[in-house]
Amino acid sequence: MPDSQAVELFTLYALGVSFTILRTYARIVAVGVYDLRVDDYLIWLAVLIYSAQCALGYNVGFAAHGIDNSSMSPAQRSALSPHDAEYKFRVVGAKIQVAGWTCASFLLWILKLCVAFFYLRLHDGLARYKIRIHIGFVLIVTTFITLIMTIYLSCRPFNHYWQISPDPGNSCQAAVSKPIIWVMFTGNVSTDVYLFVVPLPMLWQSSLTTYKKLAATVVLSGGILIVVCAILKSVFVLVDPVRGGQLAAAWGTRETFIAVITTNLPMVFPLLKVWLKPWLPTTLNSSNKGRAYKAHGSGFVTIGGGGASASGRSRPGQQSRDASQNMTFDNGSEEHIVNGNNGIPLQSVGGTQRSLKKNDIMVSTHVTVTRTDATKDDSSSQKSEKSF
Repeated sequence: MPDSQAVELFTLYALGVSFTILRTYARIVAVGVYDLRVDDYLIWLAVLIYSAQCALGYNVGFAAHGIDNSSMSPAQRSALSPHDAEYKFRVVGAKIQVAGWTCASFLLWILKLCVAFFYLRLHDGLARYKIRIHIGFVLIVTTFITLIMTIYLSCRPFNHYWQISPDPGNSCQAAVSKPIIWVMFTGNVSTDVYLFVVPLPMLWQSSLTTYKKLAATVVLSGGILIVVCAILKSVFVLVDPVRGGQLAAAWGTRETFIAVITTNLPMVFPLLKVWLKPWLPTTLNSSNKGRAYKAHGSGFVTIGGGGASASGRSRPGQQSRDASQNMTFDNGSEEHIVNGNNGIPLQSVGGTQRSLKKNDIMVSTHVTVTRTDATKDDSSSQKSEKSF
């Protein structure tokens, strides 16, 4: 592997792992260690597989010298002896390609599961939106099983994946296998597009300001970049079978990196916004003046927080995480997404819970009573707050 490719590989890997660590930190700050959810643990399983994929990617150049059992003429195959070093390199390279497809499949689809579980938390309490997420789970599982079956059943017998002579055929040349490429492409693109579309209806029907809707859409649209990488990777292999395998490997590395970043971004975004607040435009900071990133147990919910603590630290009457709060993309904003046809539980100061439906008006009156004792230097004040 050329030095430039190795540098790119490990640089992207380091950035991806660092971003995952930042995501975990943001989640712990938001909800605490004991309230982490399924996607918070799945992401670290993805990191382990990402590590294995990077090791395989490096060994394509280091152990296999960048070659495998593809891109060979019949004459070259027959002339190559099993005792030649090149023969051994090609066998190793072919095996790495099969392992690489397997790791890439597990990595990308685990990241899709992370997004789906995040959406499930985001839409908590809104049944009609959760049905769409459940459909997404079915789509993810179905496409994953189809892809794994394609990798391990399209070449029979299986050891033909590293056969040199005679030519085992395209299906047994993992680096350029059209069955694997097409199944991976269709499954990857269809699931990413679906996951991108799922949260948009609730987001754009919300009461958030337009720029916040746009910001949220940008954060959630990272899957589109994965689609672009998937298209480029597939086109390179199909158009240039000789160099396509190497180009596809390079773009595959970028694809998995982008997938790791975009999966973590919604959880990291609120924390980054706080850190970058001094350098952000005034319009992006106006709703956050005097506020800070809320620690867990405060009852405040952000898109990275995923709900108040489930262990009893939340405010009275708050028994479910409101999906409208989950999608604020704002660590201190009091704006919430309110679905037009759903009653959203609101909480009064006294701890009672009322339902605010569409076109209802909420009126809050604050009364301050102050008593001053002229004969003493000190004064005491009593404040009471009434909501109705």
